[in-house]
Amino acid sequence: MKMIKHTLAIACITALTSQSVLADDGSFQGQLTNKSQTSFVEGAQIKIKELAQSTVSRRDGSFRFANLPEGEYTLVVNYLGVPSFEVPILVKDGEIKQQQISLPAAATEIDNVVVYGQRSGQANAINQQRVADSLKSIVSADAIGQFPDQNAAEALQRLPGLSIERDQGEGRFVGIRGIDPNLNNVTINGVNVPSPESGVRSVALDVIPSELIQGLEVSKSVTSDMDADSIGGSIEVKSLSAFDRQGTTASVNVQASQNQLRDETSPKVSTSATHVFNDVLGVAGALSYAKRDFGSDNIESNGDDELEQRFYSISRERIGAAVNLDYRPDFSNQYYLRTLYSSFADNEHRLANTFAFDGDDSEIERQSKDREETQTIISVTAGAEHQLDDWLVEYQLGYSKADEDDPAALYYTFVGEGMAIDSDLQGQIPQLSQDAAAMDLSNYELDEVSYEASLAEDTETMAKADFTRTFDLDSSKFELKFGAKYRSREKTATANIFIYDGDFDGIDPTMFSTAQPDWGLADFGPGLDRVALRRYFMDNRASFELAALDSEVETNGASYVNNEDIFAAYAMGRYERDKLTVVAGLRFEDTEFSTSGMRVELIENEQTDVEEVVNTPWEGKNHYDHLLPSLNIRYEFNQKLIARAAFTQTISRPKFEDVAAFQIIESKTEEDNGEFVTEREAEVGNPELQPFESDNYDLAIEYYPGNIGVFSAGYFHKNIDNFVVIADVSDLPAWNGFDEVTQAVNGESASVSGLELSWIKAFDNGLLISTNGTFSSSDAVTLLDGERFETSLPNQSDKIGNVTVGYESSLMSVRLTMTYKSENLEEIDGDLLRMEDAHQQVDFTSKYFIDQNMYLYFNAINITDEGFYNYFNNQSINAQYEEYGRTFELGFSWML
Repeated sequence: MKMIKHTLAIACITALTSQSVLADDGSFQGQLTNKSQTSFVEGAQIKIKELAQSTVSRRDGSFRFANLPEGEYTLVVNYLGVPSFEVPILVKDGEIKQQQISLPAAATEIDNVVVYGQRSGQANAINQQRVADSLKSIVSADAIGQFPDQNAAEALQRLPGLSIERDQGEGRFVGIRGIDPNLNNVTINGVNVPSPESGVRSVALDVIPSELIQGLEVSKSVTSDMDADSIGGSIEVKSLSAFDRQGTTASVNVQASQNQLRDETSPKVSTSATHVFNDVLGVAGALSYAKRDFGSDNIESNGDDELEQRFYSISRERIGAAVNLDYRPDFSNQYYLRTLYSSFADNEHRLANTFAFDGDDSEIERQSKDREETQTIISVTAGAEHQLDDWLVEYQLGYSKADEDDPAALYYTFVGEGMAIDSDLQGQIPQLSQDAAAMDLSNYELDEVSYEASLAEDTETMAKADFTRTFDLDSSKFELKFGAKYRSREKTATANIFIYDGDFDGIDPTMFSTAQPDWGLADFGPGLDRVALRRYFMDNRASFELAALDSEVETNGASYVNNEDIFAAYAMGRYERDKLTVVAGLRFEDTEFSTSGMRVELIENEQTDVEEVVNTPWEGKNHYDHLLPSLNIRYEFNQKLIARAAFTQTISRPKFEDVAAFQIIESKTEEDNGEFVTEREAEVGNPELQPFESDNYDLAIEYYPGNIGVFSAGYFHKNIDNFVVIADVSDLPAWNGFDEVTQAVNGESASVSGLELSWIKAFDNGLLISTNGTFSSSDAVTLLDGERFETSLPNQSDKIGNVTVGYESSLMSVRLTMTYKSENLEEIDGDLLRMEDAHQQVDFTSKYFIDQNMYLYFNAINITDEGFYNYFNNQSINAQYEEYGRTFELGFSWML
């Protein structure tokens, strides 16, 4: 009902505004293309020489000036890589003049390389950054094609201040300036993207294939017309539109890749096409399929008395599709439908050997994990834009859904005792000694089997409307913009977990034995047959003894439903005078949150001889609102030098697992010295958590020396309140009688500050250099054993950098790239600091152009065979080491 009320309010405002009466002044509408009129030019700055008015060309090259008095004027067009040029225009009262403008003949360099993409993509991104009102970093579709990046996350790691968290060597989550990815906002075509994974808000961008992306835009300072939940920043994924290109286009890409560690070859194919009918209706479609067979070798410890070897065999399959429609009956009215589908299937078989060192009581577990997990994202948005003389009216409806389905995960654990094993747990790859008995499966017994099904679903619907009017104030220009947005989101997590721990008599582990895996870190011992294990479980499940109480606790404790309704309204103004542009506004966001789950208590009482699970429904609610200002200032000293400053206030709502209504309680009553003693421990959610709140400060200067290039330097600082930490709250009255209760609570403040440097330059001889670095520091307070503990922010690396050296000609294009991320705190594990070691990866990509429509390419990923390493307190104590090997790709691309 609430959504209907807000949607009707937005519709009423739209209807009222649509009644605007055309004024007598004239208007000029233009469209900017390259010299050959084969593609549109985005990010060009267009000024009227005689008036204090300027604008920027959009992704389809369009721009507009309204309310122009009758007369003759001169347009001045500025676009990096092209000499500034002028175009005379004539405006008459009451008329809307339309004209297409092409870059001049002097722009042959840009025009010739548009097919190849290296320079044109770089020029496009730099120009969009240059004319933006706020601090932005941009990756164009052409630039994405210049790197061997598998997905959106890896494409973003090339930008200043951005880093990625990897899973099995592939980029997955994106951090902006070291801030937790849960504190970023991600949208696709303006629609917020829910997270497929249960419990979190962070969007795993490895789900989105790079072939479906037209551009990626990262806003590091927000404006009031943007969602406020973006302490780290906001990432906008733009998919292809037919009006991004001229006429009919098509492309096909075919690739084979080979992973050196597992010696597996994998296919990849993608295609896209666009067509515009009668300059009115545009259709764009893209389809991508990729399958990657690879793996990793892993060894990790607890830093004390346990060591684990892991062998991964993985197959990942990505399917992506997008179909977009645009209807533009005239220059002042646009209607669009954007769709995107992405499926990411992760099929994993993991073998693990866990060694627990305790002298004669040492123990070994040999384990198998068999699961296929599928993550899906669906995004659909429909909207329109209407230019009604003085008013620009925009409205949009959106629906998006993400889910993660793991329907039949199967875990086996075999246990062996009395073997001679030893390790000093020192070094990046700790050495292990074990006797012959430890390598013989006949010395093990089946201890436990777990069969698990889980489903996480995250659904969001959205409606919004924006209204913009421009006023001319003598020698200045003022733009008023206001609007409203309503979002309704539901996050659910369900689980069905069956734990079997008995009636395994007669099972001989050797019946599942296979050859020793090719594990590159040491001798692994016999493998376990994935197919045989699953077949045996399905045939004999009914005869296994179910651990009913443990299964019930795990199932009910992992299931909950969260609902979140957000209403936002804003007003902002954009003031432009000569070289100064000021964008200031206020945004109001009202949040209503509710959650329902279960209080699950496992009771084991020797005194009463009771063993049971007590399930009690539990619900929680929360409500909060915020009024958030934003200020972005841009000052253009001249065409080459621009300064920026920003102050914004943003929020980020807590992770869903932290605010979910769940309580998992264990109560044990046992006899101790003739008396019965009860110990109670709990892990609980906190529906009353308040959102993170941040004051953000930015200063930046950008120098554009001419042609395609930029040098920029920026300082940023964030003060974050309500920082969420995991603490023991058993001393609170609500938990009287409990020995330990872990819960997410709002802690003290945190801060992060840093310096971003970036230099990009394309030389006339074909050489391209791009380098950037971010240097930052952070302070945060967490709680450990009830005491304050000062540390840096989790995942905050004090140095992040990229270096790219490239060369291109009409015959070839090559790039050698290096990404670097210094060590960072991952988490506090007991009384140990778990640190992620520095990571440096080198990649190479090359293209050979058969002609302007076809090329061959070769990519080499992770050339130096860089691994992943975590350690405890100092680098000599292993927490986790993992290696992935090199990957080589060979492909063919055709474009029309």
